[in-house]
Amino acid sequence: MELEADVEPLPRGGFRCCLCMLQVANRSSLDDHLRGKKHRKLAEVRAQRKSQEEKSIFVSGFRRETSELELSDYFSSFGTICSIVMDKEKGVYAIIELQDQTVLQKVLSHPQHCMDGQKLRVKPRDKKEFKYILPKKQGSARGQELSPEKLSQALCLCSDVDEQLKQLVTLFQFSENERRLRDLLVTLLQEVFSEFFPGCEVLPFGSSVNSFEVHCCDLDLFLDLEHTKTFQANARKPQEEKNEDKVPLDTLSEDSILSDVDLESASTSEILELIAAVLRQCVPGVHGVQALTSARLPVVKFQHKESALQGDISINNRLAFCNTRLLQLYAEVDDRVRPLVYTLRYWAKQKELAGNPFGGGPLLNNYALTLLALFFLQTRSPPVLPAVAQLKELADEGEKAIIDGWDCSFPRDSSKVEPSCNLENLRSLLAEFFHVFADFDFVSTVISLREGLALPLTDIMASETSCMLKLGALNIQDPFELSHNVAGNVSEKIALRFQNRCRDAAKYCRSLQYQRKSNKGKTWGLVRLFQRGDNTEISTTEEGPAAGDGLVIYLPSPLLVLTEVQRRNLCGTEGMQQFCFQKVCTALQFVLQDVLKCSVSLDEDDENMANAEQAVLQEEEPCVGAKRTLAEEGTSVPDSKRPRLEAESSKEERVSWHCTICHRVWLGRRKMRRELRRSAAPNLSQDVDSLQVEAEVTEAIAQQEHGSGPAQPLLTFRVSIVSTGATSQDCRTSLYFTPLQEPVALFQDFFHFLQVFLPKTVMKYIQKHTLDSPAGERESP
Repeated sequence: MELEADVEPLPRGGFRCCLCMLQVANRSSLDDHLRGKKHRKLAEVRAQRKSQEEKSIFVSGFRRETSELELSDYFSSFGTICSIVMDKEKGVYAIIELQDQTVLQKVLSHPQHCMDGQKLRVKPRDKKEFKYILPKKQGSARGQELSPEKLSQALCLCSDVDEQLKQLVTLFQFSENERRLRDLLVTLLQEVFSEFFPGCEVLPFGSSVNSFEVHCCDLDLFLDLEHTKTFQANARKPQEEKNEDKVPLDTLSEDSILSDVDLESASTSEILELIAAVLRQCVPGVHGVQALTSARLPVVKFQHKESALQGDISINNRLAFCNTRLLQLYAEVDDRVRPLVYTLRYWAKQKELAGNPFGGGPLLNNYALTLLALFFLQTRSPPVLPAVAQLKELADEGEKAIIDGWDCSFPRDSSKVEPSCNLENLRSLLAEFFHVFADFDFVSTVISLREGLALPLTDIMASETSCMLKLGALNIQDPFELSHNVAGNVSEKIALRFQNRCRDAAKYCRSLQYQRKSNKGKTWGLVRLFQRGDNTEISTTEEGPAAGDGLVIYLPSPLLVLTEVQRRNLCGTEGMQQFCFQKVCTALQFVLQDVLKCSVSLDEDDENMANAEQAVLQEEEPCVGAKRTLAEEGTSVPDSKRPRLEAESSKEERVSWHCTICHRVWLGRRKMRRELRRSAAPNLSQDVDSLQVEAEVTEAIAQQEHGSGPAQPLLTFRVSIVSTGATSQDCRTSLYFTPLQEPVALFQDFFHFLQVFLPKTVMKYIQKHTLDSPAGERESP
């Protein structure tokens, strides 16, 4: 089907509407867009502009004081004038739209135009391509956002890093006018809603009031209708049963929406539609009202026209309001909390770790990042902040609360909390944050702010209240709703990127460029920390076993791809770390040898050690066959008959392999994959798993590069597989790569490919072979 002239296909699929500057994912979405109001309106505007251009003239040469009326009087002698647009700044030209092409030709065919003794220059109007310019919202966050350049200038003027952290708060927090504007809007909404929902409360929560606000953040509101429901129930009782001081029903029925709706029995959707109707009809300056009743958290969205402030109103979000009050309390308890949180939020945004501007995606949200910072402060020695369980003990009777079945008791007055005796400065705390989380075991532990501890998965799974927690690459338990993982959306890739960025930051924080102000005008302190830099998941290490200055790839824990039953059976068992290490080694061997067609054998030092161990084992067990190197195994040999990995018999979970690759299998994989699919190769049917597809792609690239003849070794390198878990429950693995021959630049290209390819492919292998086994079954470590 032929595409419209305004539509162009994208190289990676999808379409772009060049008229509306919009991208869509598929043909169905494109058809919906082309039929929509926005596209049709812009097409009409473009057609109108084109028509105007074709019958307009450009006039110059008249006196500056010439008026539109004088121009109209002169050119109306040739025909009807539709409009005149004059240059208002300098008054040196005018664009005149005529009735039609006939009038245009009369004007252009006149040999010389003169007006008030001045010769006029008249020509057809220049035709310009129509372009849609996105409207800039007055007061929008984008318009007021502090630029990185201005931020850098402000931070470089500070005397030390501590002052830089405090300056960040000053730069990002609300101005007095912004705060007053929000307060006035909340007051306005309270007055209006009270007319329709007597006894209701409009309570702001979230970033606007949790002490970590930034310019132009959304205004989140919780409309509490509990008192309104009680009011309504009392108003509907028979009049004779009411006390004299009660409001009679007839005074309510004329002005209140409650006479037609029973809040106790009404659905959330019905109530939100009522709220939307009140906003549209009764709140001045509010527009763009939309009730999102089918969202995960149903809300009514709106925008305040004059300030462009956007807001959400929810009715079932009491826990979020409680979380806001907790963050307020922590910010008041210690004045180091706000500078640290603001700094980490901006750092994470610059490093593409946090943000999720459209409300979804795999990045950390600001709430999760804030909780991570608070947890860090809870676990300092001595603690900067108390755990939530400790705060519960300080709560008075009036401050104890159970919301949706969760204990939300804590004091509202920060003076009840004893000041911390921790004296660390902000510079040290920030550096320690990066150091702690660079190697933190996120996979096999859960961060609990309620206890102020990193709890093992075994404790979480044994808990009746926390066992429903959704586990993922990064586990941060909500301090009240214990079944909610606030970082459950974070992908393995982002979790890995977060730890790599922490490693880079921790290394930088040890340098003088971070600790001291530059006397030569160079960037220092936070300025350099915030620089975007390279965003690949690759870093160098200053120390690594048998790796020298080798490059490192950090693999996530295999626990991520185990089933829930297998994870429960495995967590807490003796030898879990070794079991996971064996899984990784088996998977890595398969990917290097069978998928990428590398020659793989034990490194010489490891082989000598393995031979000695094998001799001991042969004295204790009957010989079942001669030992073979990894390279001697055929690619078709099943896993059950593969050679025993040397790490299995080694107490130190570390093994080094010597690898050789003969083809540039990292180049052109996507193109080759498409060609194989187009050729309808039988081995690339939809039923074939991705690992086999990748092996076929490698084989095709090798055939294309060297044909059927023997190939010479292209690259030789060593890979050291090391279990880097800090505890017996920490199952992370690091791969240390060292090129053993020139050219190193070629190996760098190969390594950049491996950095993306290896983690996801190794995890796919482990997941596939895990799911192929019976549920709950596992090998004995």
